[in-house]
Amino acid sequence: MIELALSIPLWTYITFMGAALVLYLTPGADMMFTLASGMRGGARSGMAAAAGIGLGVMGHVVIAAAGLAVLLLTYPIAYDALRYAGAAYLLWLAWHSWTDTTDPATRQGRDDTWRAFRRGFLTNILNPKVGLFVLAFLPQFANPAIGPVWQQILILGTLLAVGELAVYCVLGGFAGLAAARIKRASGWLGKLSAIVFGGLALRLAWN
Repeated sequence: MIELALSIPLWTYITFMGAALVLYLTPGADMMFTLASGMRGGARSGMAAAAGIGLGVMGHVVIAAAGLAVLLLTYPIAYDALRYAGAAYLLWLAWHSWTDTTDPATRQGRDDTWRAFRRGFLTNILNPKVGLFVLAFLPQFANPAIGPVWQQILILGTLLAVGELAVYCVLGGFAGLAAARIKRASGWLGKLSAIVFGGLALRLAWN
């Protein structure tokens, strides 16, 4: 696994984490829950919520990698089918992000540390949209010529979960200031995320 991680081009890591960073900063259910938990229970609750969400994302990554491994072993052509299905889903997300005008600051958080962690995990792991996004987002950065796709999904997915944990811990810890700024920036961040989703969809379908 370490050998495979080292064989993935540096540019792939850079573009992957760049796209992931934009996604982290896009107002959504997980971000709003983290901010609300931090505002209600302080930095510890905000960081606990972030930890629960990060664990949930990692759960989706493991499920995706395991399922993808079995699928590709049985039906090698399924990789192309998955890429095109993922492209269609990302285009739908792009449209939704571009046209969404709802206020992202309406989600309630949790003030108790353990409850914030548990709710963050359950809210994420039980959300089928997160699983669909993982399946749509990660495969486009994998290259079958380098090694097993499912292992690359696991490597990149781990980076995705760790990066989300780091960013959301910061947001949860400074929830008061971050919440006000993100609420003001939610409009252009939504448009930016739509462009990112659309670009990823085109890249996924073209390769």
